[in-house]
Amino acid sequence: MNRRNFLKNGTLATAAFTILPRTVLGGVGHLAPSDQISLGIIGCGAQGRWTLAPEFARRANLVAAADCDSIRLQAMQEIVEGETTKAKGQAYKGFKQYADYKELLARKDIDGVIIATPDHWHAVQTIEACRAGKDVYVEKPMSHSIAEGRAMADAVAKYNRVLQVGNMQRSWRNFRHACELVRNGYIGKIKEIQVSVGPPPIPYDLSAQPVPKHVNWEKWIGPGPMKPYNEELLPPIEKKVFPNWRNYKEFGGGMITDWGAHMFDIAQWAMGMDDSGPVEFIPADGKDYKALTMYYADGTVMTHEQFRKDEGNGVRFIGDNGVIDISRSFLDTIPAKLQNHEIKDNEIKLYRSNDHYNDFLNSMKTRKQPLSTVEVGHRTTSLCMIVNLCYELKRKLTWNPEKEEFANDNEANKLRSNPIRAPYNLNV
Repeated sequence: MNRRNFLKNGTLATAAFTILPRTVLGGVGHLAPSDQISLGIIGCGAQGRWTLAPEFARRANLVAAADCDSIRLQAMQEIVEGETTKAKGQAYKGFKQYADYKELLARKDIDGVIIATPDHWHAVQTIEACRAGKDVYVEKPMSHSIAEGRAMADAVAKYNRVLQVGNMQRSWRNFRHACELVRNGYIGKIKEIQVSVGPPPIPYDLSAQPVPKHVNWEKWIGPGPMKPYNEELLPPIEKKVFPNWRNYKEFGGGMITDWGAHMFDIAQWAMGMDDSGPVEFIPADGKDYKALTMYYADGTVMTHEQFRKDEGNGVRFIGDNGVIDISRSFLDTIPAKLQNHEIKDNEIKLYRSNDHYNDFLNSMKTRKQPLSTVEVGHRTTSLCMIVNLCYELKRKLTWNPEKEEFANDNEANKLRSNPIRAPYNLNV
C-alpha cells in the first residue's frame, strides 16, 4: 500500500468557527479558549496542500503560506480559500502569499505555523518560529539530524512554545489500542518487536536539469548542501505525486525516517520509551543477525524487517502469550479476542486524542502539552537516524540515550549533526 493510499485512511473532521476580535482577547499569546486561532503554513508541497492545509483550514483561520515555488503558492491559496469557504459558509478572501517564510513569521496576527517543508528545513524554521513567538505543528520526521532535534527541543523550552509533531498515528484508535494492550501485559513480556518500513537513503546522484522559472532553487536548498535541481526533488505540480527528496540523505532519511517516524514511533510508545530508546544497534551479518537488530536496556529486541509479505509498513509485537500486528490497514492479535478488548479503568490508558490537528489547536489554547511533543518527536527521529547510521557505518553502535552520544565512536558522534549552510544556523 503506497503512501497516498495510507494517508486516505486518516479520519477527517470539521470544527465550528468561533470568531472573536483579537484585540478584545489580547492578541498573540493571550488566546481565550473560544478564540479562533490564526495559522500560517510554510511549505506548499504535496503533504501541505493535500493533507495539512485542508485539515487546518476546517479548524482554524489559515491566513498565509510561504513557499519558494509561486505555482504551488497559488495552488495552496485556492485550496485554503475553497476549504475555508465551505467550512464557514461564506466566501473567504484575504489569504496572503509569501516567497520568504520570514515575512510570514514577522506577522503579529499569526499565532502558529505549520511546517511542511522538506526535512532539512525543519529545524531552522522551527527555531525561528519559536523565536518569533509562534507555536509549531511540524511534519514528521521532526528533524534531519540528532543535533537538530535537540536544538528544536531547546528552542521550544526556551521560548515556552507548543509543538506538535505530525506523528498522527498516535491519534488513531487502533494504534493506541495496540499500545495499551502491550503496556498492560495482555501478550505477556515482549520478547521481540519487528518494524517493517522501507530502506535507508542514498547519496544524491541525480543529473542537473534547468530550474523552472517559478522556482527559487536557492530558497529550496536553504540550509542544505547546494545540489543541482532535478524534478525528482520538486516535481511539476501537474504530476500529482509525492516528491522523492526524502530518498536522498542530503535532504531526507529514506523510508527509515519517512515511515519509521510513524512505525518506530508506535514501538517507542508501546514500550514506554518516549524519553529514551534502544542502546545497541547491530547491522545484519547474514549469520547471527538476519536483520538490523536493536536492543533496549532491558534486553527487549527490535528488528528492522518486513514481517508480512507485500503488506507495507507496520509493527509486530511478539510476547510470551501472544502477538499483535498493527498497521494502517490491519490490527491482528493472537489471541483474536484482544482486537476488541476493552481496557479497564484501573489499567494503563494512554493519552487519548481522536484528532491530531485539534489536539494541537487545543494545546495552543490551554498551553498544555500535546500528544506528540518535541521530546517525543526527537527520540523517535533519533532512533530512526541511528538505524540509518548503522546501515551506513556497517558496524555495531552503542548509544547512550541520556547523554545522546555514542560510546567510543568519534566518527558516529560527528554524524549526529549535518553541516548547516550559511547564513542559516541552529542558534537558539
